[in-house]
Amino acid sequence: MRITWIGHSTVLLEADGVRLLTDPALRGRMTHLRRVMPTRGDALRLVDTVLVSHLHYDHLDIPSLRRLGPATALVVPSGAGPYLRGKGFQQLTELDAGESVQVGPFSVRATNASHPGTRPPYRIEAPALGYLLETGATRVYFAGDTDVFPEMADLSPDLDVALLPIWGWGATLGPGHLDPRGAAEALTLLRPRIVVPIHWGTYFPLRPRRRGSMPSFLSEPVESFRRHAAELAPGVDVRVLGLGDSLDVD
Repeated sequence: MRITWIGHSTVLLEADGVRLLTDPALRGRMTHLRRVMPTRGDALRLVDTVLVSHLHYDHLDIPSLRRLGPATALVVPSGAGPYLRGKGFQQLTELDAGESVQVGPFSVRATNASHPGTRPPYRIEAPALGYLLETGATRVYFAGDTDVFPEMADLSPDLDVALLPIWGWGATLGPGHLDPRGAAEALTLLRPRIVVPIHWGTYFPLRPRRRGSMPSFLSEPVESFRRHAAELAPGVDVRVLGLGDSLDVD
């Protein structure tokens, strides 16, 4: 399996010619946010299925989905279907935590997430999810957005890769998110061989700043995560990917 971090919570997973994309956030400007660098165009080539973890605007971005094409198949939280059909997307599979779908060689199981699933101002009842992906003997956990929860310990034996959020897009985090310390604590429950930090270093709010300067929260969280992971889960291999970089998992 090849894993490519596109940025924020967007990860491309490829196996046996099938390409899955998580939570596409592909635009240079999204709501009030600016992207650090453009999305690689080849990341959008022939995506077979999109996995949407929850309905927040930085995870379910309608213009990014339209950029992939209306025929792209979507796996979404249960209850999100009517909203997305109203936006023109018809190939939808809705899942609750514990339910599964097969996508080519990937077995995709929806998992719980400790995070709000709302999309203001719409009244949509849809949970926040993570996804456990298995192909052959390889197991990858994509956490979406979540806080630590005890059931992480039971998600999967012999987990190969955890794709864990470690921050967000601003100077502070609201409830229901993993910060660097919380993500390291999650490692003690998940026990993966490898962790790839995601949901950091990609977007920042549009606001005046000193010429040539970038907010510290674009880089500091990953260094903090390295330190906490080394302290709490020293047996886990921390692989920090740059935007557009890939990891091949045997």
